[in-house]
Amino acid sequence: MRDLNYQLKTLCRNNRDGSYATQAQRQWMLDLMANQLHELGFRQMSAQSLKPKHVEALIKHWQEANLAVATLKNRMTALRWWAEKVNRQNVIARTNDHYGIPDRQFVSNVSKARSVSAEALAGIKDAHVRMSLELQQAFGLRREEAIKFVPSYADRGDHLQLKDTWTKGGKARDIPIRTDAQREVLNRAHQLAGRGSLIPANRNYVQQLRIYEGHTSRAGLSKLHGLRHAYVQQRYQELAGLPCPAAGGPVAAELTPAQKALDTAARLVISRELGHEREQITAAYLGR
Repeated sequence: MRDLNYQLKTLCRNNRDGSYATQAQRQWMLDLMANQLHELGFRQMSAQSLKPKHVEALIKHWQEANLAVATLKNRMTALRWWAEKVNRQNVIARTNDHYGIPDRQFVSNVSKARSVSAEALAGIKDAHVRMSLELQQAFGLRREEAIKFVPSYADRGDHLQLKDTWTKGGKARDIPIRTDAQREVLNRAHQLAGRGSLIPANRNYVQQLRIYEGHTSRAGLSKLHGLRHAYVQQRYQELAGLPCPAAGGPVAAELTPAQKALDTAARLVISRELGHEREQITAAYLGR
């Protein structure tokens, strides 16, 4: 293990800020940054030697890779955490605007829905990663939820029950099982995981996350949060009886009073199923 990777790992171990999921994600991102800095030619770095040139090189590398705005902002948060812990806060500009990273757009009438074809799934050689992708697609799960998923716990017959330790913000929630296709995916998840999770017994979450990232990248799969967008848009059509604005449906100003009532009710249901407390967040998936 290179010095920088080891020092950042130690920094994470000695500063356990946030939930276990947050800590694991932060450690993974910092390890990735150490590897990328090495590949970019910065070979003799320590955790304390972080400079503006390193920050700018990383950001340029990420932007050239066309990463999503949300991904860029998450990585900037981890980078600022690193700088703070080694008392190097001044090497990073106070705002993301300085680096040309725009604010995240929460309302859009352009669909970000994605799907993974059977052919693409067949290209994923790791059975646990493949099953996590199927669960993301079938139930709109976040990536972390689909990796940590324990079928024997979650499957309650007519709904899934997600543990608070799997979810963003530590909010347990239920998701209805509505279709035969969902049941078929769940049955295969049971067969694969038995009484355990979709993390094999010889791996931990961070290791499985890296394997997930590697397999999906090699298969040419990206922007997989779009699977959640697709689930939400399909769920909206079931509940409201019409496509959402992001999928070509009518915008708010075009709805009749009856349709507005259905729209509001559908968004409230979807917000709860997604694990959000605010109905407004559905605009990021459905448009307005």
